[in-house]
Amino acid sequence: MAVAHAIYAKALFEAAQDEDRVDLVREQLGELATALEETPELEAFLANPQLDPGAKAGVLEEITTGADPVVRNFVRVVASKGRAGQLRPIAAEFEAIVDREQGRIKVQLTTAVELNDEEADAIVERIAKSSGRSVEATRAVDPDLIGGMILQAGSLRVDASVRGRLNRLRRELVSRA
Repeated sequence: MAVAHAIYAKALFEAAQDEDRVDLVREQLGELATALEETPELEAFLANPQLDPGAKAGVLEEITTGADPVVRNFVRVVASKGRAGQLRPIAAEFEAIVDREQGRIKVQLTTAVELNDEEADAIVERIAKSSGRSVEATRAVDPDLIGGMILQAGSLRVDASVRGRLNRLRRELVSRA
């Protein structure tokens, strides 16, 4: 994460908090980030340093018509500072700040086989208990894991898969040879 992303995200969080609109800003900024992700041409346009920041601001003004004033002003400032191409990472950092402030953690649980809801809920409950936060979990299946699971929470990755254990064992055997 770039320092600039954190600075902009923190400033937006404070502005949204001052106006008591954190959840609304989170939702609308998330929608903008999704739109940018789904439209690579638009993201490339915004990231192009050779294009006028005013043109980028105009496009973003058009896109955010009807959005909350906090979001519109934020997007305008970001564009005027030449950082329009960084809206998605800023939005991701904003999301992380909101999660942290609201005591929430997002985890990705990848298993070798599909877990039933009871199994998944038990794992999520253990994570919530050990972290002291509410947990939002997404699940994925990767048969290449052979067994076990991989838990990803932000930059923390816990690999308790059979594939991961085999890879660690192989590295250990090779390093001792």
